[in-house]
Amino acid sequence: MSERVSGRVAAIQMVSSHDIPTNLAEAERLLSEAAAQGATVAVLPENFAVLATGQMIDCGRTEAGSEPVIRAFLTEQARALGLWIVGGSMPLAKRPDGSDIPGRVRASCLVFDDQGAEVARYDKIHLFDAMVDDAHGQYRESDTFEAGEQVVTVDTPAGKLGLAVCYDLRFPELFRALRAQGADWVCLPSAFTWQTGDAHWHPLIRARAIENQVWLVAAGQGGQNSSRRRTYGHSLICDPWGRVVTELGEGPGVVVAELDAGQLTSLRNRMPVWDHRRLKA
Repeated sequence: MSERVSGRVAAIQMVSSHDIPTNLAEAERLLSEAAAQGATVAVLPENFAVLATGQMIDCGRTEAGSEPVIRAFLTEQARALGLWIVGGSMPLAKRPDGSDIPGRVRASCLVFDDQGAEVARYDKIHLFDAMVDDAHGQYRESDTFEAGEQVVTVDTPAGKLGLAVCYDLRFPELFRALRAQGADWVCLPSAFTWQTGDAHWHPLIRARAIENQVWLVAAGQGGQNSSRRRTYGHSLICDPWGRVVTELGEGPGVVVAELDAGQLTSLRNRMPVWDHRRLKA
């Protein structure tokens, strides 16, 4: 277990629209609510500020430039609230090494400390290219986004955090890699479709938590985002035994829980599955 100050963590659920200022105002309200409930780290959902595919490229260029809007907002909120913020995901038109991404962006999850400093960046590795039986039909993230390639963890007041985003949940090897880097908990900013979430959200989250003996904090979009898009919601916090300790159905809101360090240490000592592995990549 990493040394921690406080393990009280919030998962924020939103129903983001295609209007960025409105989304930021709602995020500000919910971040304030998380801080008021005593959270030291708050996790925003995927695409919390910009949801429309058609806005991603231009927004990604702005956010990678000298006058970002969303990044400045997160810095300001973290500093004002004294809160660590996991910034869901946002488009960025530059790679971590500073090189440009021609014609596409990356879906980046940025972490800010309580002084407003950007302390980590994870670019979503697995892109959602799938047919879904909903009003949207076909999703092709790879048309707009370039996949990331780096596994990222960062020390936070709630322990070492592993970063993952939405569709990453279906790839257990990423979560193995995060545990190998020492993750105590993993965040999952998401915008699961209602159909895929209803079928797979809970079993996949519980499996990833159980397999790797980590807390899992899943912050989702949850409601009717547009005429063609309904997201599943059910933002939750799952303990390393696979129990859902708090959950919100649909609609905007905040769920908060203490990530008990003693529970995690005790479980890993009593059932040391990590040491029992026989097939290692």
